[in-house]
Order: sequence, then C-alpha cells, then structure tokens
Amino acid sequence: MGRVIGIDLGTTNSCVAVVDDGQPVVIPNAGGYKTTPSVFAIASECEYLVGYRAKRQAITNAKDTVFAAKRLIGRRFDSVEVQRSRGLYPYAILEGPNADPRIRVADRIFTCSEISATILQEMKKVAEAYLGESVDAAVITVPAYFNDAQRQSTQDAGRIAGLDVLRIINEPAAAALAYGMGREEEEKIAIYDLGGGTFDMSILEMSAGVVEVLATAGNTFLGGEDFDRRIVDHLLDVFEKDTGIDLKGDPVAMQRLKDAAEKAKCTLSLREVAEINLPFLGSGAEGPCHLACEIRRDELESLVEDIVDGTLESVQRCVKDAGLNADEIDHVVVVGGQSRMPMVQQAVANYFGQRPHKGVNPDEVVALGAAIQGSALVEGTQDVLLLDVTPLSLGISTYGGHFSRLIERNTTVPVNKSHLFTTTRDDQAAVKIRVFQGENEQALENDMLGEFVLSGIPPAPKGEPEIEVGFDIDSSGIVSVSARDLATGRQQSITVNSKSSLSCEEVDLIIEENTRLELAFRG
Repeated sequence: MGRVIGIDLGTTNSCVAVVDDGQPVVIPNAGGYKTTPSVFAIASECEYLVGYRAKRQAITNAKDTVFAAKRLIGRRFDSVEVQRSRGLYPYAILEGPNADPRIRVADRIFTCSEISATILQEMKKVAEAYLGESVDAAVITVPAYFNDAQRQSTQDAGRIAGLDVLRIINEPAAAALAYGMGREEEEKIAIYDLGGGTFDMSILEMSAGVVEVLATAGNTFLGGEDFDRRIVDHLLDVFEKDTGIDLKGDPVAMQRLKDAAEKAKCTLSLREVAEINLPFLGSGAEGPCHLACEIRRDELESLVEDIVDGTLESVQRCVKDAGLNADEIDHVVVVGGQSRMPMVQQAVANYFGQRPHKGVNPDEVVALGAAIQGSALVEGTQDVLLLDVTPLSLGISTYGGHFSRLIERNTTVPVNKSHLFTTTRDDQAAVKIRVFQGENEQALENDMLGEFVLSGIPPAPKGEPEIEVGFDIDSSGIVSVSARDLATGRQQSITVNSKSSLSCEEVDLIIEENTRLELAFRG
C-alpha cells in the first residue's frame, strides 16, 4: 500500500495531512491555503466547482451552490434537523427514495454522500499534487457524536471519492493524537471541539503513546453555522426596520448576508466592533436600498449566549460520564474554527478553572491526528494506540416497545456483546430484531438503524426459546448484529445499513455514473 492521508472532512472547511519523514504535516492546496472550503457548485456549462472556486461564485449562483452538507449526511429527510435546514439554505433539499435527503444542484440530484465525496476528491487531488503520486487510502474523521448511519454515509463518501477508508475516527480523538505526539507524561485532557456545524466534547487519558477515550458527548447540529445564522437574523431585522423590506425570500441577498455575517464574526474575535456595508441589498418603492451598520462584540455575545451555554451542558455530561471532576483535568484543548471566539474561550476557562492550551492550530490539528492514525495503521507501528468509544447506547426493541441496551454509551470499541432474549407468544416461529441507537427508554424515540427476521424457531411455549442477540462494533464505529436460536443453531445476521445510507449497489452505480460524466466532460 502507498501513502495514506488523513482528512478532516469539515462542515465549513476541510483539511488534509500526511506523515512525512516521521512528522505529520498539513498539505496546502493550489492556492497555498491549508484549509479548503467544504463547498460544491455546478456553474454554467455543467462545470463542477469545489472549494474556493465554488465559494467565490456562491452569491451569483446561490441556488446551485451547496455548503454545510455534512449537517445532512446520514439523516432522514423527516428529521427535525433536515426540515430546519430546508429553511436555512438556498439550495433545494428533497426527499430521496428511502426517505433520505437529496440535494438538487442545477439539473442533477445528489445524495449527501455524493456531495461529501466531491470534497474528499478535492482533498485527494491536493494530496496527490503535493506528493507527486496517486493516493488510494485515507483515514477520515467524523464528529464523535455521529451515529452509525452518519458514519456509514461518510464511509460511502470516501468510497465514491475513490478512497480506501482504512478507518473512521472521531475528531476529538484525532486532535488528541496530534496533541499527544511526543508527550510521555500521563495526563487527562479535555477536547472541546466547536466546528462549523457540530460540537463534540471528549475526555481522554494519555499515557506512553496510548490515547484512551473515557467519555464523549456532543451535538451534531450545533456549530459556527448557528452563530452565523444569529447574525444574519439580526441583520435581517435591522434592514427590515430601516426599509420595510423582508429579504428572506431573496437567495442572492441571503447569501450576501451570510458572507457578511461570517466575516463580521471573525472580525469580532479580534476587535470590539465590526462594520457591515452591503450596497444595493434590496429594492423598494424609492429605489435601491443599502445596509450599513455596526455590530459590537457584546451584541454578538448576547445573540449567541444560549448556544455557548448549550455546549457547556454537553461538557458537564461528558465530565460526569468520565467519572471525574472538572479540577481533575490536566489540560484543556480547544479545536474547531468557532473555538477562536473569545466568549467561547472564556466559557471553557471558567468551567475548567484553567486557560485552554494554545499549542495546537484549531483548524489543522484534527487532520494531523488522522494522518498519524493512518500512518500507524499502514506501518503497523505500536507507537500510537487509540482506544475510542461508541458515543450512543445500542440495543433492540423488546416487548412493549422498550429499549433494551446491549452496549452502553462510552464503551470502548471494538466491542462484542450478546444477551439472551425469548419469545412473547406460544409457538412463535419467528422474531423480528429491530436495532436502535440512543438513550431514550422507549425504542421508537431513538434512531432505528435497521431490522431483520430470525425464522424457523421450533414450536414451544412462550418464554422457553433462547435467542442470543449479539452486537459487534468495529474500530470505525460500524455496527453488525446477529441473532441465533440456541436450540437449532439457526442464525441470521446483518451489517446494519440504515435506510438513510446507500447500499453497496447504489455506491457502485454512483461511482460508474461519476466516471462516465468525468470522461464526457474531459472529452
């Protein structure tokens, strides 16, 4: 196997790294930037644009420019998060054949895995240009709180991009690998990861090259995008109050506001006041209308105070699950672009009673950790050992609709556990195994990962048959489930394939179609 790269597939920006001469390095793109916008678009003449090229034309081509697709990947169309997204983004989010979200760009319909694959392909090209050789293998990071469907969909994206995904690892664990490289002392660290679209909190213990995750918590729909949106809503109110014009139905104006909000947010991390000037933003009875205003840092902080407080709820739960107190944490590492906000830094410092560690680049550290893990997997070295956990409990639906946990959250992976169940009716010949992931006591309140039927059970009074149900979670967090009738030895098993992710056949068809389109475009 050739070189293996580490990819941080981000909501807002993505980053790729490789281990070179024993040291992990971030690979710059053709423009010299070490991060690439996670943006995809189709321009005129069906030209595909990715990264900065896509972002630069977003205002004039808002409806055919896709950003923040990571927030949709692996979710069901009818989920609260997807329905909320339909009102936030200018591009069209449609229901797919298996109730999974699809995105319409120009005249084509894409799955969320396909959109993410375009970003991964761009990262692959960046790495190949730097290394001067083809790259076929990668370790890809995901938020620690991603469920099985989201992990599978990310793995699908890697395969569509032409990559052999050696492992899916959690972003906080990747950050810990990069932070801990070369450190020998034993310590407990907290990783506070506030990115563009997701938030993760992990407590880890590090000792002599072993990185063990003790607990993790988070929110896969909370991040910098929400901070931007609060600013956009504020600017919409200011403009409507001044002009009487509601801009919510104007995709070009909304994209201009989003760009201005993102720039103002970054400015307010360095200064107390940011100026916003958007000429010709709308048109009224008296002609063109402009937006010219200032936003102060304290105004922004009041707009997003509840979002920051929401991250601290996850922090508190994670510390409790780790069986520690805040003052037992040796170091706190903040990663993710949104963690640069002074209010966020202060909130973390106040909770843990110490200033966050400043020795890592929050935009690059996750990709560096992925590259370290990839190098260790390929070279078979024992210098680094990562022991990660499953973020959510796994189990099945039992009589009365209850959720019976087989594997509790924060269990170290890989793991295999089994439990005996029985029938609920006399002479019951088959049982349906419904697999769920979550923390609610009622099964249907959790995420259903899949279902299958174990048949051929010999006639017997209810309660007598012994059916062993086993869960297996691999190091990437992918779930397999089996059920076996102990009396007959009859067994049924599946690798859980969520209805919101793609089948192997669908992935193969997408790869074939993309190859055909690429050849046609080149020709």
